[in-house]
Amino acid sequence: MEAFDLADLEARRAASGRPYLEFITVPDLSVGLYVLAAGQPDLQRPHTEDEVYYVISGRASFRAGGKERPVAPGTILFVERLVDHRFFDVREDLTLLVLFAPPEGTAKR
Repeated sequence: MEAFDLADLEARRAASGRPYLEFITVPDLSVGLYVLAAGQPDLQRPHTEDEVYYVISGRASFRAGGKERPVAPGTILFVERLVDHRFFDVREDLTLLVLFAPPEGTAKR
């Protein structure tokens, strides 16, 4: 078993200078922390893996497959592989737990 502290993960992510920090990678799953500052654009592209987002903090809107919805702490989103999606109108700094199955970047198009 391994345990993670959110503050430590956020510090590692911030030190990397990147919005995403992957901190678990096993054969069938990867998990990361994704942070967007208020007003920051979400530049991600569709992934080849199924994806789940859990909103830890912040407020924004989310668009996937032509549907839009607001997101806030506690929101859980599922996005099927290859579906175009992104967060927009980030009103409060957004911190997300992201799960990919299989691990991000391992599935074929």
